[in-house]
Amino acid sequence: MNLFWVSLIGGSAVVFALRFAGHLVPERYLANPRVLRINNLIPVALMSALIAVESFTKHGALIVDQRVAGLAVAVIALVLRAPFALVVVSAAAASAIVFRLF
Repeated sequence: MNLFWVSLIGGSAVVFALRFAGHLVPERYLANPRVLRINNLIPVALMSALIAVESFTKHGALIVDQRVAGLAVAVIALVLRAPFALVVVSAAAASAIVFRLF
């Protein structure tokens, strides 16, 4: 068995153990208002970090390219309460146009 399979099986076992341990936490800890508020904000923080890293970095270097234009158009469309499909299409179109122009 090579290193890939050992790390895959080991990682799977760790994830399973963490998920199983989550079911063992008493309900009184999970019903705390502070914990509920934090749990609601974690996905937003993770998604924001992912968007920032994927939009402004390439191979560990800070860059500004067509992805920033697409992100800006997506933010504007979201502020204007556009449907999600329109947000995605307009961001992709803006990125493509800026890519072709520069």
